Amino acid sequence: MTPLPVLALDLLGTFAFAISGATAGVRKRLDLFGVLVLSFAAATAGGITRDFLIGATPPVALADWRYLAVSVLAGLATFLSHERVERLRNPVQLFDAIGLGLFAVTGAGKALEYGLGPTGAVLLGMLSGIGGGIARDVLTAVLRRELYAVAALLGAACVVVGDALSWPSAPTAIGGALACFALRFLAIRRGWQLPVARPRDRQ
Repeated sequence: MTPLPVLALDLLGTFAFAISGATAGVRKRLDLFGVLVLSFAAATAGGITRDFLIGATPPVALADWRYLAVSVLAGLATFLSHERVERLRNPVQLFDAIGLGLFAVTGAGKALEYGLGPTGAVLLGMLSGIGGGIARDVLTAVLRRELYAVAALLGAACVVVGDALSWPSAPTAIGGALACFALRFLAIRRGWQLPVARPRDRQ
């Protein structure tokens, strides 16, 4: 169980990085799903990397529903109220800096808790801090494609539903792959997209 003060800092950092990712997504005119994926990736990539490296598995961001809930709420709020967020001075950099600071200190603290020495804890704190920004910047280009991540989500969901219903694994996997391919192919051919936020051009 994560101590309450550490959990609070972690969730606050998650919220800040989520807004940073969502704002970057809106600026790139991603659809709603793309904004939410970017929000979650920016919010959790650093923490997930940290937990894998110190052997804290499964990573808390994937095991605790509150991390997903915080990132989705921040992403939705940014998508629906992006003009208010943009009134802040450099909101991507602002919230990125907040998340950077919070994840750097919680990352270093958790590394020490798991027995890493001073040098390892410093390096892991840095990696925890910058991981979300790296994920945000890398994923921005990928998520601009029509229903790219949504198609992958559909394929993965088919496998999970099939497992829950005790369907045979091989046909379920093939069906999921075909569903993913079909949605992606049709999205390309017909230009299907989810709703896109329309930010005002910044001066």
